[in-house]
Amino acid sequence: MIHLKKIYREFPRKFWMVVAVSFIDRVGGTLLFPFFSLYITQKFGVGMTQAGLVLGLFSIFGLFGGMIGGALTDKFGRRKLIIFGLVFSAVSTLSLGMINEFTALLPLAVVIGLLSDIAGPAHQAMIADILPEKQRQEGFGVLRVVGNMAWMVGPTIGGFVANKSFFMLFVIDAVVSCLVAGLFFLFIPETRPKGHVEEEQKSVLETFKGYGVVMRDLAFMAFLVAGMLMGMVYQQMYNSLSVYLRDYHGIAPQGYGFLLTASAIIVILFQFWMTRMIKVRPPFLMMALGTVFYMFGFGMFGFVSAYWLFVLAMVVITIGEMIVIPTMQALAANFAPEAMRGRYMAVFGVVWMIPATIGPGAAGVILDNYDPNLLWYIGGVLCMISALGFCALHLKLGRQNRFLPEKAEQETTSP
Repeated sequence: MIHLKKIYREFPRKFWMVVAVSFIDRVGGTLLFPFFSLYITQKFGVGMTQAGLVLGLFSIFGLFGGMIGGALTDKFGRRKLIIFGLVFSAVSTLSLGMINEFTALLPLAVVIGLLSDIAGPAHQAMIADILPEKQRQEGFGVLRVVGNMAWMVGPTIGGFVANKSFFMLFVIDAVVSCLVAGLFFLFIPETRPKGHVEEEQKSVLETFKGYGVVMRDLAFMAFLVAGMLMGMVYQQMYNSLSVYLRDYHGIAPQGYGFLLTASAIIVILFQFWMTRMIKVRPPFLMMALGTVFYMFGFGMFGFVSAYWLFVLAMVVITIGEMIVIPTMQALAANFAPEAMRGRYMAVFGVVWMIPATIGPGAAGVILDNYDPNLLWYIGGVLCMISALGFCALHLKLGRQNRFLPEKAEQETTSP
């Protein structure tokens, strides 16, 4: 208890307010998201191909929505965009629950994809605003723990509600979004750093032109490419792994569900300890190390057949996950100049969006036409290339102050 109080006092109160509100919001999202494909196939009488098309539209147009949101975040601030995103999320969620024709779902998915992710860069920029560089890695680690806690709470409640009424899932999610918007409005002030008057005076068009600066940051682009290679493999845990285990190893969905639950429990128990341990080490090397864990973990799926070895592989992957995800988010924030955080975080979104769009289809081609184990062999190779990329970035950028670990920062600033 004393240790928890000490951790609480190390972070600003504003950060914990954002964490608490984020937990409520994520619980609302996890009530619905795991059951959305089931809802589409059941209500509209379509197959997983059509459901996958809808989810793909959400993902593709969400990428464009994030880019719009990144520019508007730098122009107008974080708080307004987040509140707008939450209110729109409530309206769109109810719309999804009320339509009765599958043909109406497709254009709605385009609009929702564009606008529902508009606040994503604002959320990440707000955390970067609140926390100094030396605390960002830990801060994103805390948010990751909160996200996993939400995944343990939300689907459990959602499964119970879905048995009674699918529509109630949409209603509850909309109510939660409105509640969170109200909490943001009442308790969380604007966090955009002051002193960037030139950004405020620019036209919206000029703000969008700032994406050219991001694209010309070649080191950041290299960071994204290495991240996308790794992300292409990581996405398989949520898309192809369940089908692979069921069709080629006879493991029921409950067995796959246990793997994800075990991963979430490990994150909740050890994420903060892991982040504290790695924050004093070079971040690009930590990215390489975490990706090596991915290489071995995902590669194991192609070589083993006993269920306990699949569990072991998931443990190895989760260790890598606890290293990679908070470190990657902190690095993305550290690449960004203060006045361009929204746009940098928006472009950073391609690390997840592009693998989420391409990965499932590419994996399907391999699983349907070739040796299914080839999926994991290729995944291991992609992770190896990604790890080498992060090592190269360490050699190129590792000595710059913004990428020095906390210990190194203290040593360089001591008299």
